Amino acid sequence: MATSTMQPNGYEEHRVKLQDALDRSKLQHERNRLGQYATPISLAQAMLREAEALMEKHQHLRFLDPAIGTGVFYSALLDVFGQSRIEKAVGYEIDPHYGLPAKRLWTGTGIDLRLEDFTQAAPPPERGQYNLLVCNPPYVRHHHLSADEKHRLRTRVGRASGIELSGLAGLYCYFLGLAHEWLADGGLAGWLIPSEFMDVFYGMAIKDYLIEKVTLVRIHRFDQNDVQFSDAMVSSAIIWYRKQLPPTGHRIAFTSGGTLERPLVKRTIAADVLHRAAKWRRRPNGAERAEIDAARLSRFFAIKRGQVTGGNAFFILTKEEIARRGLPPSLMRPLLPSPRHLSDDEVTTDKDGHPILDQRLFLLDCRLPEEIVREQHPKLWRYLEEGKAQGVAARYLCRSRNPWYAQERRLPTKFLCTYIGRMSKRRGTPFRFILNHSQAAVANVYLLMYPHGALARLLSEKPALVRRVWRALRDIPTDVLLSEGRVYGGGLYKIEPRELGNVPAAALTELLRLEVPDFTRATDATPTRRQTDLFGAGDQHLATTWQ
Repeated sequence: MATSTMQPNGYEEHRVKLQDALDRSKLQHERNRLGQYATPISLAQAMLREAEALMEKHQHLRFLDPAIGTGVFYSALLDVFGQSRIEKAVGYEIDPHYGLPAKRLWTGTGIDLRLEDFTQAAPPPERGQYNLLVCNPPYVRHHHLSADEKHRLRTRVGRASGIELSGLAGLYCYFLGLAHEWLADGGLAGWLIPSEFMDVFYGMAIKDYLIEKVTLVRIHRFDQNDVQFSDAMVSSAIIWYRKQLPPTGHRIAFTSGGTLERPLVKRTIAADVLHRAAKWRRRPNGAERAEIDAARLSRFFAIKRGQVTGGNAFFILTKEEIARRGLPPSLMRPLLPSPRHLSDDEVTTDKDGHPILDQRLFLLDCRLPEEIVREQHPKLWRYLEEGKAQGVAARYLCRSRNPWYAQERRLPTKFLCTYIGRMSKRRGTPFRFILNHSQAAVANVYLLMYPHGALARLLSEKPALVRRVWRALRDIPTDVLLSEGRVYGGGLYKIEPRELGNVPAAALTELLRLEVPDFTRATDATPTRRQTDLFGAGDQHLATTWQ
């Protein structure tokens, strides 16, 4: 494939100036809401050069761009293929702010630029379908789509391609699904889309489509720090597929990093293997996978989600509320506040095991039967009666417990990870590893990490290594954590216990290799109850002592 920079056609210089002027005359937040991010001409040309390599020699083109903007892909099409090979070219643009000037710019070049909403346009008859589609669809997040619009789009996509999209899908997913009716059999499609579809729940339907209903040729994922749009922090991917059923034993090219034409990583993956994978952003080869399997966090920690109370407003109280109501301190457990109230990633403790923090919260945790509470703790009994009147006792989680106000058992641990968060400019990661010296209860905004196996034995023998373990956790690269977690609209990241367990732990592996004889056998050992509870407080609740 050629990689030299091509001389742009005579229109490109005018198009770039037009794009800049139109972008400047439109408010940034409005462009963001409408998902309008202009593709650089260098990337558009690289995509069209790949299209040329994937198509038959001298094949005449019926070209479609469902979200043409000012026409960067059409400009690249002219550069790469030349006017003589273009039998037909059609572009759709919903926004007249871009569409009208673009229509004037390209007058006389042969393109049919339609100022219409592609998602409402009628697909062509079979003889009028297109053999090349290249598009950067609008990246409109689902919360900018009304319920009625989602219903219309989901219905149309279902009819067009059989894809059953989630209500969380962004507009680009609907564009991809609708395009199925516009492509001719054997036609080639190239999409520049956010890479998030590879890992999130709503992307499952798109991945099923790419594996089952078309022949996926290649996916290239750009490095998450190498954004392709100067005005949007979006991690991008390019996908190529043909509208034809995949052959038996089909393999897919996966590339990442670098550029489309010179990626840093190249590999091919069998379609059936990819189909079984929950996440696509990290698909190492067998040797790499085996190495990672031997050094995942789950080899060193049992990971549990924090406590779910069933009614935070009722069960979580401040010290002042407890004193005002006269509730028994012995039935209250100190509770870590939300991560946003932790200014530091290390939680210190007082002599009673309470965290030393400005915000002091407590969790009502009582297993005494109601008749005992009524007799021995009348003020607490009255508070529980309030909970019944408010409907707390009738909630699903509460009514499944006996008694309804008892909390599930979660032992304290030294190691915590935040469960959900946004990318922090100060920290550079949405996830934080917390070193917890307190005996406080932990809510489900955290994941609890209980050392087991060789790591638990090592820490019992050498407690001073706790900090080295904590540092090893904090040194896990952000992109490694993100590759196992998931991201939602608005840049909200989340990682489930099993996903955190799948994170490679190279630094911990090295630590154990240095400190533990016969490392391989040691990490395979079954953890004992004592090792699992090494940093816990057993089943005894801490009595609160007021200072």
